[in-house]
Amino acid sequence: MIVFDLQCTAGHVFEAWFGSSEDWRDQRERALVECPLCGDCAVEKAVMAPAVGAKSNRRPQAAATPMMAGADPGEIKAMLAAIARAQAEALKDADYVGDRFAGEARAMHLGETDPRGIYGEVSAQEAKALLDEGVPVAPLLLPVRPGKTDA
Repeated sequence: MIVFDLQCTAGHVFEAWFGSSEDWRDQRERALVECPLCGDCAVEKAVMAPAVGAKSNRRPQAAATPMMAGADPGEIKAMLAAIARAQAEALKDADYVGDRFAGEARAMHLGETDPRGIYGEVSAQEAKALLDEGVPVAPLLLPVRPGKTDA
């Protein structure tokens, strides 16, 4: 598995895992890679910091092992599909509010509107502000937008 930092034409940067560089190219050419924030399929590799080896005069430290290292790609795909199904089930009665999420969540928290399940988009700064204000929010594990139901 190989990880790339990717960027869409709107400037959103996100991380994605691929079986190989060839898999990345193939999936991008077939418009299978999309930005999880806006759905843009015009995605390119973003600038990444190079992997620089440690100095030879240092003691080796225990290497951090990625949680999914050595996992079967079929298992990973099955786990992601299970997460997507569980998330879809949790959102089936929720309202998609798009970029109005922060305002809607605040209004419910302050008792200005009736509570209901909602989901939408916020920037990292908006999400932090909501949390700082005590508004109970949680990120979705996989991007979900109305009309996108491939789990």
